[in-house]
Order: sequence, then C-alpha cells, then structure tokens
Amino acid sequence: MAIYFLGDFRRREVLKFLALLAGSEVLPSTGSAGAAQPQGQATWGVHVSLAPSWFDPAETAGITPYMVLYALHDALVKPMPAKPQAPSLAESWSASEDAMTYEFVLRNGAKFHNGADVTAEDVKFSFERYRGTSHQMLKDRVAAVETPDSRRVRFKLRQPWPDFLTFYVEATGAGWIVPKKYVESVGDEGFKRAPVGAGPYKFVSFIPGLELTLEAFEDYWRKTPNVKRLVFKMIPDESTRLVALKRGEVDIIYALRGELAEDLARSKGLTVKPISSKATFWLYFADQWDPKSPWHDQRVRRAANLAIDLETINQALTLGQSKLTGSIIPDIFEYYWQPPAPTFDPAEAKRLLAQAGYPKGFDAGEYYCDGSYASLAEAVLNNLQEAGIRSKLRPLERAAFLKAYAEKGLKNIIQGASGAFGNAATRLEAFVAKGGAYVYGNYPDIDALFAEQASELDRTRRTATLHKIQQLVHERAIFAPLWRQAFINGVGPRIGEAGFGLIAGHGYSSPYEDVTLSGK
Repeated sequence: MAIYFLGDFRRREVLKFLALLAGSEVLPSTGSAGAAQPQGQATWGVHVSLAPSWFDPAETAGITPYMVLYALHDALVKPMPAKPQAPSLAESWSASEDAMTYEFVLRNGAKFHNGADVTAEDVKFSFERYRGTSHQMLKDRVAAVETPDSRRVRFKLRQPWPDFLTFYVEATGAGWIVPKKYVESVGDEGFKRAPVGAGPYKFVSFIPGLELTLEAFEDYWRKTPNVKRLVFKMIPDESTRLVALKRGEVDIIYALRGELAEDLARSKGLTVKPISSKATFWLYFADQWDPKSPWHDQRVRRAANLAIDLETINQALTLGQSKLTGSIIPDIFEYYWQPPAPTFDPAEAKRLLAQAGYPKGFDAGEYYCDGSYASLAEAVLNNLQEAGIRSKLRPLERAAFLKAYAEKGLKNIIQGASGAFGNAATRLEAFVAKGGAYVYGNYPDIDALFAEQASELDRTRRTATLHKIQQLVHERAIFAPLWRQAFINGVGPRIGEAGFGLIAGHGYSSPYEDVTLSGK
C-alpha cells in the first residue's frame, strides 16, 4: 500500500485525510487475470527540481508537469503513441454539426487510485477548478458543462471553436481528471501533498529537492504497468547526472549537452537516446512596448537575431541535432508557417545598432533563464556581447522562473521555451495574443487576426490567417527564435524500453506503463 508523507498537515487535516483513506483505499490487487505482475524499479535522474504544483493538473503550465502527469494522472483524451488525440478515460467523443457541442462517453470501469470510479462529475469538477495555461480562454468560450449521467459529459460552447479539442486535451491540463470527493475532502494543498489520480502509477512519497517515488497501479484500465516502482531523483547538475548513470545509481537521465553528451556516447554499456522534441526556445524582448527601452526599436531586436551564431551553438551543445526553424512554433505543428532561414551576420547586427543610435552598443539589463538551460544562455549571451548588447545572466530554478515569467515579473531579456502539445494557434495564444499567459505586451492588428481565426471553420482561410500572424511576428522580430531542441538523454543497461519517442515530439519517457526493464 502507498505510504503518504503527512508531516506538513495540520492535525484536523490529518484526521480527515486518514478517515477518507480508511474508507476508500484499495489493497494491492492481483491485477488482470493472467497479466504479469509489475516487477523491479526504474530510476530517473531528472534535470530539474520537481514542484508539488506539478502533481495537480489544475495548475499545469508548460510541458514539464507532464513528466509527472503521465504517471500519476489520466486524461479524457491525450497524446499517445501514433495518436495526438487518443481515447483514454473517454472511450469516445462526438461533436455536433454546428461545432457548438462536444460530448464525451467515459470508459466503463476506469478507477482512481483510491478505488473510486471516474465519473462525469469528476470531469466537470476538474474543468471548473482548472487554473493553468489558457484557463481564461477555456472558461470564456465554454458556456456550460453538463452531466446527463455518470458516464456522459457535454461541453456547450458560446460560439464555434475549431480548436476546442486541441486546447482541452492537448495544449492544457484541463482534460486531466482528479477525484472530486477526495480533493474536496483534503483541499488543494492537501491534494498536492498526497495526490490521488487515475494514472498507471500511485503516489508513494515526495522529498522536496531529492526524489519522488511512485508505485504501479495494477488496476489501471489500459494495462498493468511492467515496472513496480518508479523513482525520480532530482539532479540538476549535468555532470552529476552522468556520473550517477555510469555508477548505476540511476537508469535514465535527461538533458545532457556538449562534451558530456559526447562522453555519454563513448561510455560502454550506456545508450544515447536523442529526442527531437517539440520544445522551441527563443529570446523574448519583454520591454519592446516601452518607448524608452532600446528594445522598442525593431532594428535593435533584428540586430539581436542576427548576432546569434545558432549553427555553432547547436553543434557545441546538442551535437547538431537541434533544428533551426526560425520560429517559436514547432515546424511539426499544424498551421506552421515557414519563415526565412536564420542568418548569422554580426556585421549587419552592429550596423543596425548604430543606425538605431547605439554605435557602441548598450547595456541591456538582465538576461533571465531557466537554470537548467544556463549553458544555452551563456552561449547566446556571449554572441550578443560581441555585437555590443551587454547583459547579465540571471538563471532561476525552473518552477520559480515559470512563475515569474507568467506573473510578468521579469524584464529586459527572457530566454523562453515551450514544449507544450497543440498547434500554431495554441502556441500563439500563450505567447503572442493579448491576454496570453506569457504575453507582456501586444499588437492590436495581430490580436484582431487571432480573434478572426479562432472561430473560422474554413480550414483554408484559417490557415492563411495563422500564417499571416506568424509572418508579422517574424517581421517585427518580437522574438529571437533559437531552435527546436534535441533532447539528448542517456539510458543504462537495466532498462529495456525507456519510453523515449513513443509519443511524437514528447521529450520525456512516456507512457510509463510501457517502460520495461531489460529482459522483462
């Protein structure tokens, strides 16, 4: 049975929590008839510190929480091998002819880890409490959520919205389902301390800054997981992760770069697993709407684009495996517009700066980044400084960085990134259009085009509008796109199937129930 760490609960919360467990916790099952029982342990060395907010789908922002969501939780529909929208807790769904109503039929027998059935009320509750990325857009466009019976959920829209499914089941965590009665009993903070989901693995324990431990949920509807226990050790330092893999202390590591990636490739008994992820990286000039800022001048933003030697950085950090797409939109996304290829021209960058009134360059303030990608930031920062754009690096721990980014607490230069599922419209909504989670300023003509495409049901016209938006983003140099990242991972000899690349464009191991140990 799972072990819950309750040290942070107040006494009344503990009593209420234990009473709930006593009435609903299921004993370890014998699994499906004839099914092999989960065995052994797989240990990951992850590149970031896991945050308790990532245990709750309601707070999903970006792609990193999916490292945990795919284990602990399940969604109505979600990206899976060979399908970007695969039936999961919903066995089927349909849309009305006018695209105003979507109805989902729940899978019979799907259960949460505490033994409770997954019901329509849980789906409605999960949607209504969602407060992560794009939550306001979802709430504004959905008029009502109806539950005709325990297995049917009906979403009624205020107007036709061709991207409802893409936002609901791919680009956000709103379609990942939590147990209503349990959450109401323990509260939001209690849920993050001891989450109960419907995914292939149950929560065992979490030691902040050290590790997360999960155990197989043998009644998972899709299949009984192969591995009994999953452990995620937090090892932010790259060299320490590689040493842990070489020593057999972990079985899988994420995100190696440069010489360490080359070292991994030379190491006997270890396997390099590069993933061409859907995660794009860029520089965002947060002050470009301030007339007093140098970034207000489009020539300065264009100069920054020209100053970055992306080819050299790509070879040095990701062995040339990343793709230089020239856009914040992944080139594998629907409605992607292909911009001109990125150009490295430091002489032209200096000429543009001089033309804008900065012949000797300028002090650009601080350069904020997720600390796990500080090596990329350092390389870019060196290029900018060579062109005369002087900035000071400010790396932050990932959860703190994302929080500050979303709360508009950063300035100057922000090294942004997103690996979220979706399409061009979902990425533009989060990072370009007015009201987006990470939007610091906006352009009215782009906002008007975005509103126009949002309800356009004619695919040809919608494609043309989304391409026009991307063209304007490029021409105005709102960003300095860096790359679509190659995620270079390592796998040790105890692992059979590590789960890399099973879900197209997803940078982490998944689905976890498909992970195997060597020889199993």
